[in-house]
Amino acid sequence: MSLLADLPRLIEESRAAFEEAGVPELTVHEKNGSSGSMLALCDSISFSKFLLSKGLAGKISTIYMDPPFLSGSDYSARLSGPGGKSISHHAYSDRWTNDEEGYIRMLCSALWGAKSLVSPQGSVFLHLDWHFVHYMKICMDEIFGRENFINEIIWQYKSGGSSKKHFARKHDTILMYGSSKDHYFDIPKEKSYNRGMKPYHFKGVDEYEDENGWYTLVNMKDVWAIDMVGRTSSERTGYATQKPEALLDRIIRCSSAEGDICADLFCGSGTLPVCAAKSGRRFFACDTGKLAISITKKRLYDEGAKFIYYAGEDYSGGGKIDAEVTTSEDGRDIKITGYTPDLTYIDLNEKDEALFRDMTPEDGLALIESVSIDPGYDGSVQEPAIYRVKTKGAIDLEASVGSEGKISIVVSDIFGLESQLIIS
Repeated sequence: MSLLADLPRLIEESRAAFEEAGVPELTVHEKNGSSGSMLALCDSISFSKFLLSKGLAGKISTIYMDPPFLSGSDYSARLSGPGGKSISHHAYSDRWTNDEEGYIRMLCSALWGAKSLVSPQGSVFLHLDWHFVHYMKICMDEIFGRENFINEIIWQYKSGGSSKKHFARKHDTILMYGSSKDHYFDIPKEKSYNRGMKPYHFKGVDEYEDENGWYTLVNMKDVWAIDMVGRTSSERTGYATQKPEALLDRIIRCSSAEGDICADLFCGSGTLPVCAAKSGRRFFACDTGKLAISITKKRLYDEGAKFIYYAGEDYSGGGKIDAEVTTSEDGRDIKITGYTPDLTYIDLNEKDEALFRDMTPEDGLALIESVSIDPGYDGSVQEPAIYRVKTKGAIDLEASVGSEGKISIVVSDIFGLESQLIIS
């Protein structure tokens, strides 16, 4: 039997799976202000159930999903290792060998969660490529209603491979569905150049001129030419399949207003939460990868965003932090003097692993990507008064705090592993 004939069954099985899924035991690990935004280390279905348990059904204006594409590949991040040498670290796997049905169930279960959370005026965006978007269009017709289809957005880019066997595949597809016919939509304008680049002088039509010629402003079309994140871009994190801020910013602004909630159920390198924070929206975001969460947190702190971080795990598996604390009349001075990662939690190839064998704790300082310091640690929730991120290959590992209180230092390394040192 064909996969197409099995879609009705798979859609219903995914609905049942979502409804039967339990609420995960997520606890607050880190609290930075109280903006109402959340970041969580968990899968999309568990996070949806968690949000529903918090009374957030029908509260989210924009839900974006950029899941694995069923590409059959493993994806890695390019990281800067000891001595500044580039190393490859596993980010996530997109292998679903002989399990296309499992892939559909996973995506449809996440879509049922999105349907429960999206507001009556909200929209849901599913970002895929050619591998399976045709099947998921049918599934979204069934889950959200064919009458609530809004757009099939084509994101066109220059990057990507080519072949002698087919035309170069240089676009992704983003399916946009409304929760209802009353969905919020603030359509952007774009330039439409006049024929011959000369003015028309039509009555009642505003015309403008730039370095290319004369143009008018028209409602944006459904084909978006936006460059991928380039190798030299300031946005670049090294995370595989990172999406550009220009893409997510357009999605957020067309489907939500300032103060609204935007959610990303597969947040990867964190582009949606970063764009939401920049544009005055709140965000709910999750991912199962520690590297993804670590990169997202770093970007959010670098942006000055306020959020609460939830996880179902402790800080084990990160490594060992060495630090010195000296007292003075003004308080306590902290200096991180060494860091040793626990390589048993890291998936490295033999060549990259060799770089770490003779590494000293002092060498390990180069692996630190961010540092969070809570000088009044309560024993459970990290509430950082000081947060440092690596910028242009450097990070400040010294800080001064008050004279009282338990100190908690949390280090995140290039692999996304977190370690904690508590100093009484």
